[in-house]
Amino acid sequence: MTLMEELQWRGLIQDIMPGTIEQLNKEMTAAYIGFDPTADSLHIGSLVPILLLVHLQKAGHKPFALVGGATGMVGDPSGKSEERNLLSEDVLQHNVRCVKKQLEKFLDFDATNPNAAEMVNNYDWFKDMTFLQFIRDVGKYITVNYMMSKDSVKKRLENESGMSFTEFTYQLVQGYDFYWLYTHKNCKLQMGGSDQWGNIVTGTEIIRKKAGGEAFAFTCPLITKADGGKFGKTEKGNVWLDPQKTSPYQFYQFWLNASDEDATKWIKIFTLLPKATIESLLEEHAKAPHERILQKKLAESLTTFVHSKADYDFAVQASEILFNNETATLLESLNEQQLLQVLEGVPTIQILKSQIINGYDILNLLTETNIFTSKSEARKMWQNGGIRINKKKIETNFTHVTVNELLQGKYLLVQKGKKNYYLIIVKD
Repeated sequence: MTLMEELQWRGLIQDIMPGTIEQLNKEMTAAYIGFDPTADSLHIGSLVPILLLVHLQKAGHKPFALVGGATGMVGDPSGKSEERNLLSEDVLQHNVRCVKKQLEKFLDFDATNPNAAEMVNNYDWFKDMTFLQFIRDVGKYITVNYMMSKDSVKKRLENESGMSFTEFTYQLVQGYDFYWLYTHKNCKLQMGGSDQWGNIVTGTEIIRKKAGGEAFAFTCPLITKADGGKFGKTEKGNVWLDPQKTSPYQFYQFWLNASDEDATKWIKIFTLLPKATIESLLEEHAKAPHERILQKKLAESLTTFVHSKADYDFAVQASEILFNNETATLLESLNEQQLLQVLEGVPTIQILKSQIINGYDILNLLTETNIFTSKSEARKMWQNGGIRINKKKIETNFTHVTVNELLQGKYLLVQKGKKNYYLIIVKD
């Protein structure tokens, strides 16, 4: 398949400018996508633009990742119902450095290759431009009527809060980015999410009018979830690419918990697996959806791609802790950080070390922490082998919990029946 045939098959094309396919088939083409540095990490919503650049480079074209050090100071109104807070220059530059570092993991920046990826920051060409220069050299090429016709502007003007002049000029600023890359880097194509179409075509218009050139564009659909929930969000907020913000285990779990409908779509969009492999996986999944073949492959591919094979292996092992009884040794092998990652979301209970130092009667522990409502209920499950501590079944001759049972010197994982877990934290 050609690049565009592959992207279309994967569901990654929404709008496309005439001549784009012909341009990509004709020669090695430089193309760019902009990344918004409003945080010091990208999140999984950024994976589609990252993967577009990866596909582009694999097909022999030259990718540019533009980090918006200048546009981040303005704020893109596309898809926003209200104006966001603007960040200080120091915070923005810190974010730019962090985002650059993340992007370097996915693209080949080896300058000896003709299609080596390049990173650019639009702050570099905007920082010395005066307001008068901008309205004279850029503003005169685009009419207010043209700018007002954009959906992102129309929607905001209908909103009670309206739209500031700062945000209104955003499409001109982004349009000039495309013009700058066209004239300085021979960049002829811009890609982005479908909400960026208005901003992107403003760039092609400035190139046409100011440089007398022809530029191209296409957008990909915005990713949605079948249940109507926002893609990339959990109860705890964004799913980040930074392992300090979203642990590789939590990242793995996000993909593993995808619905069948979402997994069917996402396996094409988010993995680099070849078409034949994906079609085979889809067939297998249709025959035995309960085995969650798609979700497992999606979680494996994405965790390895964003983090590492070692992080994926740990995530698989860690998942066994809550869903498999033969994991006491694994549980004991985890360090404190890994333990807390795996048990995130498990209800926690605090007790004092003084309560356990001389041994804590098992029935008292289970009832005084409200894991059971009565000693008779606790005793019955205990006698039937339904209680585990740190994944080990508690036999009836085990009567007191001591400090020897503590994981990392301060944790106890109590399991009641098959699915109910409680993490007891022992405080000094």
